[in-house]
Amino acid sequence: MEQRTIKHIDTPHGHQGFLGVGHTAKALIDGKDFAHTDPFILLMDDALNLPGGKPVGGAHPHAGFETVTLVLQGDEKDWHTGSLEIMTAGKGIIHTEEIAAKTNMHILQLWLALPPEKRWIEPSWQQILLEDVPTLKTDKAEIRVYSGSSNNLTSPLSNHTPLTLVDFRVEKNATITQQIPSTYNGFIYVLEGSVTIGETPIKYGQVAWLNEAKETGDTEIVFKTDEQGARFVLYTAAPHHAPIVSYGPFIGNINRDIIRLYEEYHVGKMPHLNNLDESRKTWHRKVAELS
Repeated sequence: MEQRTIKHIDTPHGHQGFLGVGHTAKALIDGKDFAHTDPFILLMDDALNLPGGKPVGGAHPHAGFETVTLVLQGDEKDWHTGSLEIMTAGKGIIHTEEIAAKTNMHILQLWLALPPEKRWIEPSWQQILLEDVPTLKTDKAEIRVYSGSSNNLTSPLSNHTPLTLVDFRVEKNATITQQIPSTYNGFIYVLEGSVTIGETPIKYGQVAWLNEAKETGDTEIVFKTDEQGARFVLYTAAPHHAPIVSYGPFIGNINRDIIRLYEEYHVGKMPHLNNLDESRKTWHRKVAELS
């Protein structure tokens, strides 16, 4: 089986985010090179250490893509540590991200392109909590499978764009493998320690993109840790090979889509997530943990 290697590494740097002092934002994918990051549009690492007081954030729309939010550290109220939410914006939805209380959180939020034929589907939402995430624990690793499959575990989440999202916590001097289809594009983001793929070490804070496979069928990624071990998140997905137009909170096929979406938003045609019909919300629960 062909082994995937690393084609390039990015080292993103943090800056003050739009929520003001206490918000550190890193653009792990900045949205400027979709032809190479397809189907990943944007990925932000948001660390929030907010003092509370005047509300920051607020209601805003999205359309044409999905937000995939992994909560590394939550407030245990609206955001639960270890949970994952997928909001399929589709033809358009409004949601509110507003913070007024003192907050200490850390999230990874991905913008994931929808297939062109599904870009304008009805909006929907799904969530899985940490205790329901399929998890494999061994003496060498803890593997949490949020989307797709890994090491004989499969997530219950449904995907319009085939997506594998796995959180690996690997002890020192260990070797872990992951199979993905040869057509998938993807990367890892190292949250702690360092890990080696092929001959390439990837350190804390770095984003390492996989090479393109030469063979068809399944391919394999081999992760190796050194004396410090590692925690990293793997994102891989099937690219669409279709261009997008991006402007503000909207993704479209052509410029006219963006104009239409703003018009629909301003005349009130987009529902708020809170008012979404319950049939379009899914809470994935009671997935047994394997040891």
